[in-house]
Amino acid sequence: MQSEHWAVPGAPVEGYVWRAPAPRANVLLTHGFGEYAGRYVERYHALIPSLVQAGLTVYAYDERGHGRSGGRRAVVDVAQLVEDHLKAREALRALPQPLYLLGHSMGGLVAAASVARDPRGVAGVILSSPALLVGEDEQPWLKRLAPLLARVAPGLGTTVLATGGLSRLADEVAAYEADTTMYHGKVPALTAASMLRLSGELWPQYARWQVPTLVFHGSEDRLTDPRGSRRFIEALPASDKTFHEVEGGYHELLNDERREEVRQLVLDWLDMRAPQPAAGQGQLA
Repeated sequence: MQSEHWAVPGAPVEGYVWRAPAPRANVLLTHGFGEYAGRYVERYHALIPSLVQAGLTVYAYDERGHGRSGGRRAVVDVAQLVEDHLKAREALRALPQPLYLLGHSMGGLVAAASVARDPRGVAGVILSSPALLVGEDEQPWLKRLAPLLARVAPGLGTTVLATGGLSRLADEVAAYEADTTMYHGKVPALTAASMLRLSGELWPQYARWQVPTLVFHGSEDRLTDPRGSRRFIEALPASDKTFHEVEGGYHELLNDERREEVRQLVLDWLDMRAPQPAAGQGQLA
């Protein structure tokens, strides 16, 4: 499935758009740590083609240090990624269709931070295995050391992300490991420290959250903490909020054993909220 180039004003990232012929809504997709936007075309149970077929135009970009975007590989300040996300959202506000956000893992943290900071123009949010609770079980001394380590050695590898925790399907794990566009190293110190800082800062801000929200997480996810998703949903005052926990599920639920169920959950949630396109309605950009 071919994409068109999409430029995010003011952000040094490589952007893409997959257009629906008669769009009813737009989706801004934010990938996870080490990934890139195009992975959601073939993997994740062909999520982008499924969204386009449902009448949803998908916008995405490779975050700094990922995919085709510039920057040191995977060495990022997540606060800067939030700034890029806000710029992408601002560009999409000119379109006539409503905008939905979809973020996975680290991208879920970025999307949540973006909405917590400014919810304007967002019709709904979908968070897939979001990294909302970072370092919960780490020793206090290690958390205190993290900012210093990020300053003096931002690229130093810290946490190992075990690929076996991605999916219970061996072919999906093998595809991840064979993908040369992916970043396969340890989480760099700057990335880890900035995720830790941002995730902690956001909890008081969720008390103002009113945007319709869907969160799904696997109960056996060892890469991002499902307790964060449960706590997040409980904290939201929004009347339209849904948490779907997949019993036994691993991190990449759309690449896991119950992927058909999870993909349909996403499509049904959007279908219930995104309006049908008006006659003659099209894209502006």
